[in-house]
Amino acid sequence: MRIIVISDTHIPEGADAIPQKLMEEVKLADMVIHAGDFIDLATFEKLKNACSKIIAVSGNMDPEEIKKKLPQKEIIKVGNFKIGIMHGAGASNKLPELLTAAFKNDAVDIIIFGHSHSPLNEKKGSILFFNPGSPTDKIFATYNSYGIIDINEAIEARIIKL
Repeated sequence: MRIIVISDTHIPEGADAIPQKLMEEVKLADMVIHAGDFIDLATFEKLKNACSKIIAVSGNMDPEEIKKKLPQKEIIKVGNFKIGIMHGAGASNKLPELLTAAFKNDAVDIIIFGHSHSPLNEKKGSILFFNPGSPTDKIFATYNSYGIIDINEAIEARIIKL
């Protein structure tokens, strides 16, 4: 199972569109996970047209239209693994603690999040914290990025620089 992980697209404010290289990856994926801050519902629809299986949550910058359509928190099972998805809020350096608390009773193996625009692929205890960064905005990072998670018997996660 190949999952493309995206967050903080901020379209049309941060960019006009999702980068073409990323859209090519989306078309080949088994699933897309977007960790919030779409800004425009058209971006969600474009991703859904490219990959029929999309799981998404709303972010703090998303308008009401998106917040009504998408939950703030989602938990899915892929193979033998549970994945928690939440955008995050507040200070970037406090995100792992906030997310640990938000998923404390859910026994997740991976927490996918956004908000900071800074990529992170780090295991803390038994949980993999995975932030794909932003494919369109470099306000808090030196490069644009997205993530790929391959799940079979194990989890293989990596950040892809654009």
